Amino acid sequence: MLNALVNKPNRVVETQKLVQNSHAPIYYRLPRSKLYVNSYYALFTVGMGLTTVGVYKLIRGKPSE
Repeated sequence: MLNALVNKPNRVVETQKLVQNSHAPIYYRLPRSKLYVNSYYALFTVGMGLTTVGVYKLIRGKPSE
């Protein structure tokens, strides 16, 4: 039952060759690195944008009605 989880091929040497032969920055060397880095940048940008809007609203205050 756990055979698929336990008996996996060892891919350390392949990954090591892939990383060491690349001239890209270290955070872009692995296969899905661009996806992870770009997702982080997108979430960071959205978070900072929403924080800026919130600070602007706090400084501006509630409009008088």
